[in-house]
Formats: sequence, structure tokens, C-alpha cells
Amino acid sequence: QLHSLSIACAGGIDAARGVVTTSPNLPGWIDIPLRDVVKDRYRVKTFLLNDSSAAALGEHRFGIGRGTQNFVLLAVGTGIGGGIIINRKLYSGTVGSAGELGHMTIDVNGPVCNCGNTGCLEELASGRVMAREAKRRINLGEKSSLVAMMAGKIEDITAEKIGIAARNGDKLASEVITDAATYLGVGMVNLVNIFNPEIIAIAGGVANLGDLLLEPARRIVRERAFPVAARAVKIVTAQLGDEAGVLGAATFAFEQNR
Repeated sequence: QLHSLSIACAGGIDAARGVVTTSPNLPGWIDIPLRDVVKDRYRVKTFLLNDSSAAALGEHRFGIGRGTQNFVLLAVGTGIGGGIIINRKLYSGTVGSAGELGHMTIDVNGPVCNCGNTGCLEELASGRVMAREAKRRINLGEKSSLVAMMAGKIEDITAEKIGIAARNGDKLASEVITDAATYLGVGMVNLVNIFNPEIIAIAGGVANLGDLLLEPARRIVRERAFPVAARAVKIVTAQLGDEAGVLGAATFAFEQNR
């Protein structure tokens, strides 16, 4: 017998009301009562939480964060999400919307984000932005092996393709990744100074870039964060891939039902 359901969804979540208030990467999703829609359909107890918070919970209980007291996850893909574990518990904030780490302001004069703010981390370091920047530079006449790799269809460039080109020595691709990693590192400096975590784990599709992304970001943390906190933190790749959110959502339901 199905006992309960737990939904992990991208966007700003009002967990107390079970509402997706807004979702920059899900156009038109404004004040969607997703929890109650599902609850009314299946007639069981239903929970709603942010997908990156769910991934953080999954990685903390079953993955790279297992055994830590304080843990932060950054999910870097089309956008950037996050989840925060404090004293082994998911930190949800007052209404369940904590962890929007991709929308911390990094550059007050930066580009406009889909959330309506300017200079968000998501708009400076996500996979979508890396692809956009590579295409912009190529369209301005810069040389890159990405053009041949994509058979001239540069509109199809992705962060994954940029990573392949960078590993093969492509200068433009390497610079695009380093620029994004620098902004990501600045974001992590804030996380290190505020939360003093044991681990910051990078999840999402862009995490597959590995040390191409992580080494420049680690360097920024070493240079800019408070030394005692910078020495204490490990910046690593998450372990569970797409399973993290599923496991975290299930864990959330189990723990709410205790």
C-alpha cells in the first residue's frame, strides 16, 4: 500500500503550502499548488521540496556527504541549485525555500537572470551560460575546434562538448570553463565563509567536467575564503548522479513520517 509521495521540483518552493512559487527554468510555473494536485490524485500524504535540496539530502545520507555534520551541494547544470545540511539536518528555512544558491548575487552589474535579479551565480557559471559564451565568442570570429566538432552547428554547443574540446587543448573552451569556474569559486567563497562546511559537492551535468572546473574554483576558495574555513572544506564531485534527488526525496518523506 502506497503510504506517501515526495516530489522534488526545480524552483522556489513554499514547502509549507506545497506550492512552486516560481521556477526560472520552468516557464509559466508561478504559484503552482503541485503538492495538492498530486495529493488529490493519489489520496496519500504528499511532500514537496526543491530538487537540489533533495539531492543534497540524498548525497548526505547515501553519497559523498555521508557522515558529515555540515554539507553543501551545488547542482550545476542548465541552472544552478543548491542544498544545505546543517548539523546533519536539511536546512529548509522559514517556508522551505532555503538553498537557492544559484541566485546569490555575484556581480551587481552582471547580466539579468531568469529570476529577474542581476548578476546571479546561475547567470555566470551554469552550463547554459558556458555554451552561450562559447557561441558568442565564436560568432565574434574567435577560432575554436568546437566549430569542426559540431560540424558548423555551433547552436548545438553544450558544456559537455566544451569540456571535450578543452581536454583536447582548445584555448577558447579552456578559457570559457576557467571563467565559469572563477565565478563558481567566488560563490563557494561565500558558502565557505557563511556555513563553514566540511564538504561542498558539485552535482549536475557540469560536474562531469571534473578538475577542469574544480581546480580553478578550489584556487579561488584558497585565495579568498577565511583561511581556517578554506583549509577545513573539501570541494569534490558528487557521487550519486540522478539518483541523488530520488533518494533524497524518499528520505525526506520517511523522515517526515517518523
